[in-house]
Amino acid sequence: MQRYRNHTRTLLILLWAVILCSTAGTLQAQDWTPVGNRVGENDAVLIADPEGRVVYSKNADKQLIPASTLKIFTSLLARHTLGPDYRFRTEFYADASGNLTIKGYGDPLLISEVMAEMARTLRGQIGTVHDIILDDTYFTSIRIPGVTTSLNPYDAPSGALCVNFNTICFQRVSGRYASAEPQTPLIPFALDRIRKTGLSRGRVVLSARDHEASLYAGHLFRHFFRQAGIRVTGDIRRGAVRAESDRLILRHTSAFSLDQVISRLLEYSNNFIANQLFVASGIAAYGPPGTLEKGLRAASDFVAGDTLKLSAHTIAEGSGISRKNRISARTMLALLEAFAPHCTLMRHQGREYYKTGSLSGVKTRAGYIQSRGGGFYRFVVMVNTPGKRTDRIMKQILRGTD
Repeated sequence: MQRYRNHTRTLLILLWAVILCSTAGTLQAQDWTPVGNRVGENDAVLIADPEGRVVYSKNADKQLIPASTLKIFTSLLARHTLGPDYRFRTEFYADASGNLTIKGYGDPLLISEVMAEMARTLRGQIGTVHDIILDDTYFTSIRIPGVTTSLNPYDAPSGALCVNFNTICFQRVSGRYASAEPQTPLIPFALDRIRKTGLSRGRVVLSARDHEASLYAGHLFRHFFRQAGIRVTGDIRRGAVRAESDRLILRHTSAFSLDQVISRLLEYSNNFIANQLFVASGIAAYGPPGTLEKGLRAASDFVAGDTLKLSAHTIAEGSGISRKNRISARTMLALLEAFAPHCTLMRHQGREYYKTGSLSGVKTRAGYIQSRGGGFYRFVVMVNTPGKRTDRIMKQILRGTD
């Protein structure tokens, strides 16, 4: 009799457990209903729990425009091809005529403070420079799909020897133009471009046309050389290092690690940094000079390799500015799985590490939400319906993962 009671009790416990699990599954499905109600035909949402199980999916395989969430892919590509220990470099060569050749290697964080440091280091080796020769041959002239000739910083072109993200920040003070950044002087080379804008403040984007970006870098280097006590007596012109006669006097290795570059890329959603990394990845895979095509080939190799094995996609460049880029929410979820060990490089707010994207008629968001148990949900929200945003969907997702 006792054995019968124990057996009955066991059956009741098992039945109750089944009922609880069934009820929990129903409640979970109901919890995501408000999300689904906001997802249109040209939108997609995909959510996975900390164990990797998909808890909600709608239009997960639809090819959509990712906008700047594509930078997650570019970050993974750079870590894969360049390696986590990679650091950009800039080299300085002297010749018998007293000229100084500056060779750029695509450093995306070559900024005024770094240039001033380079000048001070060079002062210990040279006191006078005749011509400043600019070697930007490590990249070819690159046209990024989706980039226009606007004054917006997100349209800054790529190049081997670029400074300050290929932009000049200015303002008008007492009726005269002045730099809006104390660390960067407003040099005469930039004034004509600024006057043509007709603006009292803002940014000028340097173009790749006629090597304007490289020439600006040369003029700004001249300022910092003179500031450091180096006399410059000649011209600023383009050229190339002559391996047989030029002498390397300084190889400057960036103080920024690749992860620090990626962190700034994701924090500020900087298109210039993204495509500098994209082109550099192509060089790492196929050698110089850097081209968009080599970056695309490196991206294709990476996608087809054992690390990702992504489903259907179209990648046109590395920043997400091109509307030709197309991936699915399922593909983005795979990228998030691969990027999970590095999620702290992303923007952080509350329980969320995330990357957003925005183009006309496109709003996207992808990332990680910390659960109460300490693990991370992965989420992908892709809105390709004009006039819609991601914030209401995200509010429901955050509520559902709480």
